[in-house]
Amino acid sequence: MTEILSTRGLCKAFGALTATDDVSLTLRAGEIHALIGPNGAGKSTLIAQIGGALSPDRGQVFLDGEDVTALPVPARARKGLARTFQISQLAQQDTVLQNVLLAAIGAARQPWRFWRPALSDAALRGRAEAALTRVGLEDHAATVTAELSHGQRRLLEIAVALTLSPKAFLMDEPMAGLGAEGAARLVPLLRDLKAEAPILLVEHDMDAVFALADRISVLVSGRVIATGTADEIRRNAAVRAAYLGDAA
Repeated sequence: MTEILSTRGLCKAFGALTATDDVSLTLRAGEIHALIGPNGAGKSTLIAQIGGALSPDRGQVFLDGEDVTALPVPARARKGLARTFQISQLAQQDTVLQNVLLAAIGAARQPWRFWRPALSDAALRGRAEAALTRVGLEDHAATVTAELSHGQRRLLEIAVALTLSPKAFLMDEPMAGLGAEGAARLVPLLRDLKAEAPILLVEHDMDAVFALADRISVLVSGRVIATGTADEIRRNAAVRAAYLGDAA
């Protein structure tokens, strides 16, 4: 199966603390690959290196076969690496449509565009509206983002990412704060999205992880201690001892 995103031997240390220790993993076309582990395992540091916000001390990141290790966040985004965040990065006082349209402008490499001409640009507006329809927010296009529910803001972040026509998604705890009902609504959307672009998913909601993930990697103290299917991870004695315990 085609590898869309991969890391090879990523290492990152902060003084005496090794946050990422020789991490190699792959994200294949059509899959959700979940990254799980206890707090402090190094998940956020790893995702920051993959996304471009943090440079590794050693190792490489590849997107669709291209070495993107030296590229900054915007360049990786233009190449199709779309990220959603644990803490919302949306412009809260702009409307839902404006948030997605701004992303569409960037994806079209037209950062000079202002709202009025952009709003009248049929191609840009169509791209933004299609993304909103994809996540079920088309009826909220004129809503100020701050007025959305937490779950709706999560959907808006995905719509923003969709404007990039992504090759791969990085999703950092999309279920955070949603509760059982909100997570249940998001799970089928993510399951459908993986056919458009595979998802590297960082998540603490184990019910969602086991429902969604085609493969799971377990990160403990900066190292991947196991990678496998949900059943393989559940049965792995080292994983149970280090993280899952009774949750398996």
